[in-house]
Amino acid sequence: MADRRSGELTPGGQAPTDLLYVPVRPERRCYVTCFFRTPSGCRTAVAFTSCARLLAALGQDHPWIRLSVTALRALTAPLGCPTITVDPQVSVRPGGTPLRTRPGPGTSLLPGARVNR
Repeated sequence: MADRRSGELTPGGQAPTDLLYVPVRPERRCYVTCFFRTPSGCRTAVAFTSCARLLAALGQDHPWIRLSVTALRALTAPLGCPTITVDPQVSVRPGGTPLRTRPGPGTSLLPGARVNR
């Protein structure tokens, strides 16, 4: 697969798939994807369109990996989480304490986020 910054094509001659920044957490000797809850309580996987957005929402030290939407869905759907939320602006710790809020309307968990199903 080609590097997006170089503008190269994949071996099949197609443009590379857009990759998202997906928050992960260390678990023993590997990393696992993080799941979050929407304001209505539904479980969702979260992804960001840029590293800056991920770090602004989850903190400067939060680990991440790059995955396509298809790959993320393949990882999360078998775990009972078919929903992917892209670019949430606010995150909330378990128990309801905000990790970091960004200026903007409302203080819900995922204001203005797009949900891919």
